[in-house]
Amino acid sequence: MTTEVTTTDLHAFTENWLDWHRAQEARLADPHGFLAITGLHWLDDRPQRFPDAPGAWHTGREGVVVTLDDGEELVVDGTPVRDEHRFGVLPERGGVDAVWGDAVIEVARRGGNDIVRPRHPDAPLRTAFTGTPAYAPDPRWVVTGRYIPFDTPRPTTVGAAVEGLEHVYDAPGRVEFELHGRQLSLTAFPGRGAGRLMVLFTDATSGVTTYAANRVLALEPPAADGTVVLDFNRAANLPCAYTDLATCPLPPTENRLPVAIEAGQKTPRERGGS
Repeated sequence: MTTEVTTTDLHAFTENWLDWHRAQEARLADPHGFLAITGLHWLDDRPQRFPDAPGAWHTGREGVVVTLDDGEELVVDGTPVRDEHRFGVLPERGGVDAVWGDAVIEVARRGGNDIVRPRHPDAPLRTAFTGTPAYAPDPRWVVTGRYIPFDTPRPTTVGAAVEGLEHVYDAPGRVEFELHGRQLSLTAFPGRGAGRLMVLFTDATSGVTTYAANRVLALEPPAADGTVVLDFNRAANLPCAYTDLATCPLPPTENRLPVAIEAGQKTPRERGGS
């Protein structure tokens, strides 16, 4: 009876992980996902044209502006635009997707800089994608921790995949947990969705079997008593693990774990993984 229940639970655990992994892969391989990016263009006050986007682009105190030539058109929020279009001042880590034929032109702000990042479905990185290697899911890597909120969010500056770029996050707290008999903690940043958290980290597998610069783990909102679950089987690569055309944040120094997290996604094949 116990064996049957354990086997059933393990099967359900594996199927849930496979659903998560497939969803991660689907987002990457989307026709306009990160594998479809063909350029990372930094804007300044000089109008610039790019080979993978229409128009001449510049930015300034009033935000991003594109000037389209005759016959060129973008669709912004469902509305066709021609001639000059002003995107305005974009929020940090925010952006707008403008449609150009079968491509999407991402206009965004990263690290205090305005960028244009076209995404084309026929990008070679996307069309050659065969999936991401990963460790087999194992319940031993599911850890219960405790979330310790800070009195006030702490502005935390971290580096980026692009040299010289910095990101600033308001860290709301840290997560403490035990792994392999060691007491560890991770500074947490706001996640996607109310109350959710994310942790950026490296560990002893980084640069060996997993991507050297970073991995990310999304956490559900902590319980009322601070209990939070860290399922390292769902440690995911960020876009910079696949392409140099990403501006991903690096983990804060304190999130460099001294243990080997042999769980989650491995180094992508695009970076020599297997």
